[in-house]
Amino acid sequence: MNNMANSGPGASIPVPPGRDSSGLRSRILKDALVVLGVCATYILVAKLSLRLATVHPSASPVWPPTGLAIAALLALGLRFWPAIFLGAFVVNLTTAGSVLTSAGVATGNTLEAVLASVLVLRFASGKHAFERSWDILRFALFAGVLSTAVAATFGLTSLALGGFAPWKQFGLIWRTWWLGDAAGALIFTPFLLLWGANRSLKLTKRQLVEGGVVLVSLTAAAGTIFGVFFPSSVNGDPWTFLCTPFLVWTAFRFGQRESSAAICLLSAIAVLGTVQGRGPFVRESPNDSLLLLQSFLGVMALMTLIFGAEVTERRRQEEHARVMAVSDPLTGLANYRLLIERLGSEIMRYGRDARPFSVILLDLDGLKKINDVHGHVVGSLALCRMAEVLHLSCRAIDTPARYGGDEFALVLPGTHSEDARRVAQRISQRLREDVEVPRLSASFGVAEYPRDGQTVELLLSAADQALYNEKHRIAGRTSVTQPS
Repeated sequence: MNNMANSGPGASIPVPPGRDSSGLRSRILKDALVVLGVCATYILVAKLSLRLATVHPSASPVWPPTGLAIAALLALGLRFWPAIFLGAFVVNLTTAGSVLTSAGVATGNTLEAVLASVLVLRFASGKHAFERSWDILRFALFAGVLSTAVAATFGLTSLALGGFAPWKQFGLIWRTWWLGDAAGALIFTPFLLLWGANRSLKLTKRQLVEGGVVLVSLTAAAGTIFGVFFPSSVNGDPWTFLCTPFLVWTAFRFGQRESSAAICLLSAIAVLGTVQGRGPFVRESPNDSLLLLQSFLGVMALMTLIFGAEVTERRRQEEHARVMAVSDPLTGLANYRLLIERLGSEIMRYGRDARPFSVILLDLDGLKKINDVHGHVVGSLALCRMAEVLHLSCRAIDTPARYGGDEFALVLPGTHSEDARRVAQRISQRLREDVEVPRLSASFGVAEYPRDGQTVELLLSAADQALYNEKHRIAGRTSVTQPS
């Protein structure tokens, strides 16, 4: 069979034999390596976590693998669920139970991760779930409450039916299983997703110093509260609220990614101290101690992330308001307010280095006729086309602005009027070369500081007068003059 496609219009480009199969093998190999990596990480973390299990060998009150599994499926895709199943199966087979019960537990853990990922993708913005408060609450509901209940019920029922878990302790083991998974989802999924999406630290020196202070302060406070540094000083005392200011500080000053790292740091120190029988959550049973701790950490993680999301959203709105306050909403150019500010700044700069600058006023010819003939939508598009030409014709230090209506302005720092006229000619040339209908043209007026005016008002008035004189002297022709 001939592998070449038929010649002629629309024929596909011939693909050398074997290239598709080679690419497929490469993708399969890459996916297999990802599956093995996730599986190995899951097994390692799970085995370490099961060292804290006391009520049953397969139920630990501290279970980061849930967060790892959900983060992996959200970041990599649902097709990688076999990595979770294989990892959970190996962990349970080498811990307690038979092949059938291990398969049942692995099925529950896989369903937990898949269900959480599907619900979060559908209703909580997927990987971007931690950008808005309502999405965080939905994530907590889907990943921290509903899906974890599925894993606890499915897994524990499998063990009980196989005779590896007593029915009379079903409630105690189920509660431990569920709370451990819930805390793992709330604490570790945000950390893995946020740092996986952006690993670089783009901080100023001041932020690095401030971050170091927060890190040391949180470590010192948590280590003291949970008895890691001073074993007998605060045992049983309710001093956990002292950690809250540092989490708030991190969320307010840095963001969600750093907040998730602070939560994980607090969790590690708190678990270390509580396991050693120190800190405010210590009870007679180690399992009860860790369950109380996990409940506290889950709530702190949720509240910190919500606070961080609100702070980020408010900053986003403030930045948008600042941009809208100095930019034209239609064209994106500087508005009249920013134009006046830039002119004032250039006048002040002239007082330092005595370098003149120029301003060009431009009037889009025939905008009213364009609106009447083609409609106001086309008229608005014409204004945007004019703004694009201004952007293409000026430097980064120049300020193109919409002066009002069909008038535009261009501030040219360090530019004499002769050079400003050449810029105006370049703009006129670009407009003539634009073949889009309706065709555009513009009239220009140039004024130079301080020759044509020594205040903002006088300078703009001079440029406006030059524009007015030119429009009346040569009707219908784009030209540039300077005031006499």
